[in-house]
Amino acid sequence: MAGQRNNSNQLLVPQATAGLNQLKYEVAQQLGIAIPQDGYQGNMTTKDNGSIGGNITRTLVQIAEQQLAGK
Repeated sequence: MAGQRNNSNQLLVPQATAGLNQLKYEVAQQLGIAIPQDGYQGNMTTKDNGSIGGNITRTLVQIAEQQLAGK
């Protein structure tokens, strides 16, 4: 199974892919984590990947809360 990617997650809005990737790099930069230029994150630590994912989720929740509040 090594090297095979089995991702069953599907974006509800496929056009959001570029924005989510941009957010990933922005969050990583804020945290001082370097994502390899080729985009392969398999050699990164679980802690680093988790930190990036957690901060992305936090940012997306903040955006949604602001939109719901009418800001």
